[in-house]
Amino acid sequence: MKRTYQPSTLKRLRKFGFLKRNKLHKKILYKRRLKNRKYLTISDKK
Repeated sequence: MKRTYQPSTLKRLRKFGFLKRNKLHKKILYKRRLKNRKYLTISDKK
């Protein structure tokens, strides 16, 4: 029998990640793109 919790990093980030949590994410990402940041979000570092 398969267990209930089958962890997936991608699903987790899509559901609870920066883009879901932060209401100002579009503004933040826009500013970071203008500055040519290497990492747009914290989760990009991994």
